[in-house]
Amino acid sequence: MTMRNKCSIAILVALPILFGACHKRDKKVSDEEYRKTREALVGANRILVKKDMEKINAYIRRHNWDMQQTASGLWYMIVEKGYGEPIKTGEIVTLNYRVELLDGSLCYSSDSLGPKRCRTGQGGVESGLEEGLLLLKNGSKARFIIPPHLAHGLTGDGNHIPARAVIVYEVEVIGLEN
Repeated sequence: MTMRNKCSIAILVALPILFGACHKRDKKVSDEEYRKTREALVGANRILVKKDMEKINAYIRRHNWDMQQTASGLWYMIVEKGYGEPIKTGEIVTLNYRVELLDGSLCYSSDSLGPKRCRTGQGGVESGLEEGLLLLKNGSKARFIIPPHLAHGLTGDGNHIPARAVIVYEVEVIGLEN
């Protein structure tokens, strides 16, 4: 038997052993491990939310804005009330907008991308924006500060909005359709 054949046989014998050693059986997670991990994640989330609130409050104070907060955590300020009935779920809203980060970096705007259209209650926009739109009427102008859990969350949008970013929306409702 040649040296090459001996090496080939050795490799054929070793491969299953190596792959078997690398592949561990799936280990079930105990209820206690799950509970501890969950508690740690909940604790970390509380800290992150608290930190977000500190940043938002400092931003509001710096700009001397008089804003209100909804139960979900959306901050809003209606600059112009608009006219007619409040926007309802299912209506198509057209708006001019500007989206910035708390550091003032411009992410998106209708100046460069054109007006945004969305049907309320259908998703497709940040949940914080959708919640805020339902506070407005046609012709309204408003400012929203949207924390990460109501915006793009842990991952950002993969483009201009980074992970866990608080975003500031300036909006003007320019059209409503049923």
